[in-house]
Amino acid sequence: MHTIWKGTVSFGLVNIPVKLHAATENKDISLRQLHKECHTPIRYDRTCPNCEKEVEKEEIVRGFEYTKNKFVVIEDEELKEIQQAQAERSVEILDFVKLEEIDPIYFDRSYYLSPNEGGSKAYTLLRKALEESGKIGVAKIMIRAKEHLAVLRVYQNTLLMETIHFPDEVRQADLVPNIPEEESISKKELTTAKMLIDQLTTEFDPEKYKDEYRADLIDLIEKKQSGEEVVTAKEPKLDTSNVTDLMDALQESIEKTKKGKKKSTTKKQTSQKKKKNA
Repeated sequence: MHTIWKGTVSFGLVNIPVKLHAATENKDISLRQLHKECHTPIRYDRTCPNCEKEVEKEEIVRGFEYTKNKFVVIEDEELKEIQQAQAERSVEILDFVKLEEIDPIYFDRSYYLSPNEGGSKAYTLLRKALEESGKIGVAKIMIRAKEHLAVLRVYQNTLLMETIHFPDEVRQADLVPNIPEEESISKKELTTAKMLIDQLTTEFDPEKYKDEYRADLIDLIEKKQSGEEVVTAKEPKLDTSNVTDLMDALQESIEKTKKGKKKSTTKKQTSQKKKKNA
């Protein structure tokens, strides 16, 4: 399993060297955009609309738009300085809380934590302490130039770290439009709804839920491949305008040179005839 981060997890005076691994993976089917006429993949270039030209990677800087068309330019060195200051900190567990106290809306991505060299005993200690206390740890971590709030908990004998949103990243529910106030619901309607919930209530088994859309899409792709319903993209045409211009210029130069030689030869012959006659 690929390691995406190395560091330490600390609580109190205990430090645990750990490695971070992605616990989930994106299995979406990626579809390219093609030109319908020739089936060539559409290309998106980095262009500057003002200069009307393609921009090289080294010509690009970052900027924060604080008002319409007004930017504060941030240099890479300035970003690195801030990131380095944060990255040097270990993952310190700030608090211990109960998992049920955190609403699922806060959860973002999941990562497995494995012990790094010399960290097995401390790793086991934290895992067992979390299991027996029924608590999870709240911590901060810097991943890929972004500081995250995170929780550490036990999942199938492994320490799992889940990044969670900061409070200001979660939009207020009272801003959602058209939410109805209390409506007049009859006792019979409520009883029937609760009965239906009871009938559909079961233990959660994640294995019973499948991505049917992805399965159907894969099946469609495989059928088209086996039936040879495939297309071949045409090679992009090379811009030969400069070559054509160059060839025209060379040909024109040759013609001018030929004409120049003819005129020069004619003048020489005329001059020689005049000398002989004299």
